[in-house]
Amino acid sequence: MLKLLLLLSLTLSSLGALGAQQVKLAAIVPEGSSWGLSLKQLSKEVAAATNNEVNLKVYFGGVSGDEPDVLRKIRIGQLQGGVFTGNTLGAIYGDARAMEIPFTFYENHKKASETLVKMTPKFDQGLRAKGFVNLGFYEIGQVYLVSTKKVSNLTELKGIKIWSWEGDELVAAMISSLGLVSVPLALPDVLSSLSTGIINAAYAPPLAILALQWHTKIKYLVDFPTAFSIGALLVSDKAWAKISPDHQQKILALSKKYIAEANGKSITESETAREQLKKAGVEFVSFPKEDYAKAASIRAQVIGKLKDKLISGKIIQELEKEAK
Repeated sequence: MLKLLLLLSLTLSSLGALGAQQVKLAAIVPEGSSWGLSLKQLSKEVAAATNNEVNLKVYFGGVSGDEPDVLRKIRIGQLQGGVFTGNTLGAIYGDARAMEIPFTFYENHKKASETLVKMTPKFDQGLRAKGFVNLGFYEIGQVYLVSTKKVSNLTELKGIKIWSWEGDELVAAMISSLGLVSVPLALPDVLSSLSTGIINAAYAPPLAILALQWHTKIKYLVDFPTAFSIGALLVSDKAWAKISPDHQQKILALSKKYIAEANGKSITESETAREQLKKAGVEFVSFPKEDYAKAASIRAQVIGKLKDKLISGKIIQELEKEAK
């Protein structure tokens, strides 16, 4: 009888191990960043909450490649999910980029955050239709132009050579509408290109400007945010379907908790980064109030170029209603 019980115990243990679901995720963010730390804690708590039946394995710092590489690896089953931003998020589901339409929120982070919360159910539905479950949106925050040349208003931006992500339709629409000159480059080439004059400007949130060391080459930050940037923690619906409904609910609740904490910290970290940029000698340039009216006109041009192409007219209409 004892042998039978031991055999049964071993068999059940083996079945439990075989039933464990590993979800491999990739993120470009460093392991020690707010996003990285929140993902590490999320992974620990998911394992505990599911009795190790679901394990999140996170590959940090771009070791799995950049975001397009990660998306490709998900498509072929090497990974099950990852953190996506900007152009790659738009490649999955273009409507999510409605939040990043230029000159929608300016410096009002609170309004942007509230609008994102209102829009999330529709975005989640759209992402699900594209084969992904959204575990939550990260608020990257306001994006600023930085430059080696001083510009005092929107008009003076015309002709400035600016780095751009190749294939990013939203950024291309903004650059052309502002009269900037687009210079597509790989992200690692931006720093040296600022130094050699291949480009005069780039764009990023304050934390990224510091992390990428751009502040060592640029002299000015245009204190007139162009956009509010977001990211999403996505898992393929194929991997999600292998997780029990009970564990799915636990994972969703935990991811909501930790992403909300990371988003709360991002506001403080962004302000700290701005102060660090000033201490490093970067001059913050304010544009005149009259430029808000010009920016509204530029925003309308960008929407005209993207409507029912990258972003559906229906979602743009919904954004206009929620962002008031």
